[in-house]
Amino acid sequence: MPDLIAKSPLAGRAALTLAGVTLSEPDLGQITSVAPFKGQDKALAKALKALGLSFPAPNQVSSTGDARLIWTGRDQAFLIGAAPQGLDGLAALTDQSDGWAALRLDGPGSGDVLARLYPLDLRAAAFPLGRVARAPLNHMSSILMRPGPQRFEVLVFRSMARTAWHEAEAAMRALAARAALA
Repeated sequence: MPDLIAKSPLAGRAALTLAGVTLSEPDLGQITSVAPFKGQDKALAKALKALGLSFPAPNQVSSTGDARLIWTGRDQAFLIGAAPQGLDGLAALTDQSDGWAALRLDGPGSGDVLARLYPLDLRAAAFPLGRVARAPLNHMSSILMRPGPQRFEVLVFRSMARTAWHEAEAAMRALAARAALA
């Protein structure tokens, strides 16, 4: 029996910095889809409170420490950075860890890079800290998050990881070329 080696979706890609923006692949750890069972909202809220979290409103994040509960759709959220302890029987729990890839953009121009890829207003007034959106990254389904003032994280299906990286890199190169002309 061969020994299998676990690899991240972008294994082998080193972080890339252009025009003050760094593109990298963060390790988000375990990702669990949490979808409340009918009639279990109050019990789920109590169990989440024990984790220091609450079920997020649409386009929002609930977080404490490294644990985040990210809205991903109607009656669905992704629990990232924590095990779903105490949630059994209260919600449908599905491990999504191997199905998604994450990209992180850090730096003052990160919003400008993503503005070339998303049909969204990503200025801080319209897309503040803790905001989440299910939106197309060009032709790919994605989840966009803003965990920091100059930081964005993008989740795409694992099979689209390299394509998403390519799209972000192309936008970064275009902005760097434009800055070089000025």
